[in-house]
Amino acid sequence: MRVGPKIALVGGVPILAAGAIAMAGWLLLAQEERARGGAVLVADVYHDIATARLVRDQYAAADAQDRQPYAERFAGLTARAEAGLGRLTGFARIDAQRARIASVEAALARYRSQMEAFVRRTQENDGLIREMTQRADTLIDLTDRARLRQQASNADLARSLAEKVEALRVARGLVARLNALRVRTAESAVIAAQGVAQSAGQITGQITGQGADPASPAAAESEAQRGQARFRAASSDLAAALRADGREAEAEALDALTVEAAGQNPDRGKLAGWIERNLKIETSGQESLHDEVAQLLAYSVEANEIEQATQNVAIGTLKLGPRTAGALLHRDAALAERMLAEGERLARSAGALPISPLIQAEMIQALDGWRARLTTTIGGLRSQNAMIVAMDGLAATMIDSAKALNDAFVGDADRFGIFIQRILLAGAAGLLLFGALVVICVARSILVPLRALQGDMVMLTGNPAGAAVRGTGRRDELGDIARATAVFVSEITRREGALRRAKDQADVALVELRRTQDNLVRAEKLASLGQLVAGVAHEINTPLGIALTTGTLMSDEARTFRTGLAAGTLSRSRLNHFVDRVEEGATLLCTNLTRAADLVQGFKQVAVDRVSDESRSVVLATWLDDLLASLRPMLRKGGHIVERACPEDLVIDTNPGVLAQIVTNLIANAVVHGFRAGEPGRIAVDVSERDGGLVRMEVRDTGQGIPPEHLDRIFDPFFTTARSAGSTGLGMHIVHNLVTAKLGGRIALTSELGQGTVVQVEFPARRAETAAHALPTAIGTP
Repeated sequence: MRVGPKIALVGGVPILAAGAIAMAGWLLLAQEERARGGAVLVADVYHDIATARLVRDQYAAADAQDRQPYAERFAGLTARAEAGLGRLTGFARIDAQRARIASVEAALARYRSQMEAFVRRTQENDGLIREMTQRADTLIDLTDRARLRQQASNADLARSLAEKVEALRVARGLVARLNALRVRTAESAVIAAQGVAQSAGQITGQITGQGADPASPAAAESEAQRGQARFRAASSDLAAALRADGREAEAEALDALTVEAAGQNPDRGKLAGWIERNLKIETSGQESLHDEVAQLLAYSVEANEIEQATQNVAIGTLKLGPRTAGALLHRDAALAERMLAEGERLARSAGALPISPLIQAEMIQALDGWRARLTTTIGGLRSQNAMIVAMDGLAATMIDSAKALNDAFVGDADRFGIFIQRILLAGAAGLLLFGALVVICVARSILVPLRALQGDMVMLTGNPAGAAVRGTGRRDELGDIARATAVFVSEITRREGALRRAKDQADVALVELRRTQDNLVRAEKLASLGQLVAGVAHEINTPLGIALTTGTLMSDEARTFRTGLAAGTLSRSRLNHFVDRVEEGATLLCTNLTRAADLVQGFKQVAVDRVSDESRSVVLATWLDDLLASLRPMLRKGGHIVERACPEDLVIDTNPGVLAQIVTNLIANAVVHGFRAGEPGRIAVDVSERDGGLVRMEVRDTGQGIPPEHLDRIFDPFFTTARSAGSTGLGMHIVHNLVTAKLGGRIALTSELGQGTVVQVEFPARRAETAAHALPTAIGTP
């Protein structure tokens, strides 16, 4: 008998009774769980709506550049709340709950639309605020320009004032000296007149017989000399002042008039006239300078006032910006209007400044634009505040509705829970004992064959082909399981054999792939060696051609010399000429043959490295010079330049042939793909020592770079953008394999369009023995 009928016969009736009770309890429990789930969903929706309101406030208070994450989070929260309300409809039991859910959904939709309008209005305000900031910055720049121009004007005024003051000082000195000279001139004239009068008195006394004072003539003469000395000193002082002022002609004229006035027959009329003339001129100039100095002082005071006013406008603008930003950040429309009035006052102040009309017009324009945008922003602030009030009302309504829904669902859950407890307590007590006995009996009839089947499967796990599954002859479900297990074991055995065969085929394909890869590397190495041979042959032809030409010329010179020697016409100059030519030819021969020998030696060294897979120690700088010399013909065609930077004492133990192949391929790749046709470029090979016994080699070019979409495929086999030019796309793939497999290193490539390409290769400076033994096995040998 099958297991199903057996269970039905043994325990059908009690199980059906228990099932009925369980079904009733399950239905009631499902209703309770439904109510509980609705309450949980309502709590989630309530939390999302409350959090969305908080995020809305954070969005409004955040800076413009930081608002987007809050807007996205608000959208996510409201979308999640909307989805929760949609799921909550399935938990509703009565129409009143569904109607309340629909009202919350409608309110949430309005809430989201109002938030979208609020976001748009906020973005518009942010744009206006940015424009206001730009215009405020422009205004500050304009005030700085005006202030700097006024400072320059003030400096010019100061220089002019200093010059005028100096000229006034000079003019005062000249006037004072002219007055002194006029006084001394008059004084000398008076003294001279007194001397003449005394002389006449003496003569009259002698005629009349009256006596005269014998001391009077001597005193008069002494006084005349002192007056003449004072007169000459005043004249010399004035002449020196004139010369110091650059008026040499007037000083010479004064000297001549002074000599004439101090002679035997003094004529002081010309000097007095010259003094009066110049005194009038200097006095007039002094008065004019006084007026100019006074005017410059007035201009200076006015300029300082203008500069102070301009600076006040700049300071007012600097204060206005942060205060306006604070008002807008806190959405304080009243404070923003006060800032608008302050901006109008600054506009009037800027309009009253006597500065450059162009700068003043730009300042007024910037202030007018700032005020216009602030006016619009104030309207936006009021709109934002109204939106926030409306959104707060909607949020409060939704929260109240969510609380009511939560109370309804919790009440339903409590009522169903009490009803379930009463039903289960009444029927479960008797049926549980009877059902347990029935289950034990049926379980024994099922578990015994199942344990036997389990033992068979454990044995088959160790040896699938060594045992058979028992119970395949049964006609019940256990027999079906045993037969299915036997089929399963046979299928596993078959698939395991297939997997082994597939693995063997994959191993053979891997060996063949590695053999093909090795052949590709060998072919690339031979092609590179062919290019090297062609380049070196071309390089050797030049010095050998020069040597051959020099030898021919020396042979011709020798024959000519022998002919002259045989004819006896050889002169000393001809002998010297022959010796010079032979010496010059020998020098050319030695130089070019030495150059050819060096090329051959370098070629031998590089060629041996190219065809050899053996490791050895090399001085990297010398080895790199030989390699770059062999690549010179390829570089010379495009006019490219290669620069090498390498420590001169760096000695490494590596495979030179592999390293030469890597450097050659990288330089060839730069020449072929990096530079446009006919455009010379620069290639740099930089070598440095790294920590951990590594050597880093960088090959950089100044070419056109690699497009970003090609960077991830550079090392793929057969990938090339120049297949029409004969490129196979294997060069960089071979380089990657040589670096990683042969040298045990790593390679990286970076490039930017128009900036060139950099390839970094890092490899050990000393090759490990284990790696050297593992390489042939890794690549496969034919």
